[in-house]
Amino acid sequence: MRKKIKSISGFDYSLLAIILALLAFGLASLHSASMVESFKNFGTPTYYIYHQLMYGAVIGLAAMVVLSKIDYHFWQKQLPWLLVISLLLLAMVKLTPFGFSANGATRWLRIGPLFFQPSEIAKLVLILYIASWVDKKKTVLNHFYFGLLPTLIIIVLFAGLILWQPDLGTMMVLLLIGFFMLFVAGVDWHYFFWGSMAAVLSIYGIIKFEPYRARRLTTFLNPSFDPQGIGYHLNQALLAVGAGQWWGYGYGLSRQKYNYLPEVMNDSIFAVIAEELGFVRVSALILLFIIFALKGFAIAKRVPDMFGKMVASGITIWITIQVLINIAAMINLMPLTGIPLPFFSYGSTALIINLAAMGILLNISRHAPVIKAV
Repeated sequence: MRKKIKSISGFDYSLLAIILALLAFGLASLHSASMVESFKNFGTPTYYIYHQLMYGAVIGLAAMVVLSKIDYHFWQKQLPWLLVISLLLLAMVKLTPFGFSANGATRWLRIGPLFFQPSEIAKLVLILYIASWVDKKKTVLNHFYFGLLPTLIIIVLFAGLILWQPDLGTMMVLLLIGFFMLFVAGVDWHYFFWGSMAAVLSIYGIIKFEPYRARRLTTFLNPSFDPQGIGYHLNQALLAVGAGQWWGYGYGLSRQKYNYLPEVMNDSIFAVIAEELGFVRVSALILLFIIFALKGFAIAKRVPDMFGKMVASGITIWITIQVLINIAAMINLMPLTGIPLPFFSYGSTALIINLAAMGILLNISRHAPVIKAV
């Protein structure tokens, strides 16, 4: 028996099926989680799901289809202006009257009819930038000044603008994306050691500077601390997850979404899913994300060029990191960070960018040879 390498000439249909399954599961979960909040604010239980469907899923799916047909090398050529636009949009959030504030943070831009979150765009642009830099500098990547330093400057610039909003959770996601992409690229381990030390000390300083962040850390270490104050969100999330037990209350029957659990449509949506579906059925969701991650890394391994490998790895790392952080926060394995669950949490910008990234990943898969035994 010998092996023959054959190139893929169309969509990777198994990856496409996983993406569509996650999207369908996400929209169904959001419909249930948002009913109460939607009726309270708009007098109808379908406002939020309609908005997510029409302004998130439909536009996102269109973007996915278009980007799946564009050769992924095209984005490497467009990086200079993509980088500039992304940084300008992040700066505009704080420096112009177009910035929109909610819950003590300014993270959105409202320009005429457009209302979006630039930090979601920044995640994808940063992935493309790091992939391009690694591709161009792979022979000198471990030279600090000529290979690594320019990438670190861009990562810190993105992270600093997002922290200014302030959005510590998204900043941490960006840093982790950069960290793991450089690890995949083969950067020497001692750079990671010193970089990790610098990151930990910086985050410690940021937490000490803002007392509410320190209280969140205290709540993580001791959930019974101030259960009616800073610990309320975590305790209600744990109640929701625990109440689901093995099989849950059933779809649409969550108790916690009735104004008990904060942010039921956003970073707390996993707790609602666990309460309604229970451990056994939620395991299917987690398995779906695991299959997606394995599929994404398998595509990255097969791509013949470094840029494709790094983009596929970066997109997979990004989605996987957010899933891990979101679920870990809901079961108190790490402090609450406000990170949304990809494909599930409410937010048109995030869903559109997630699906656009899936389009790029689908296009990369078309260029990844598959080995068949003959």
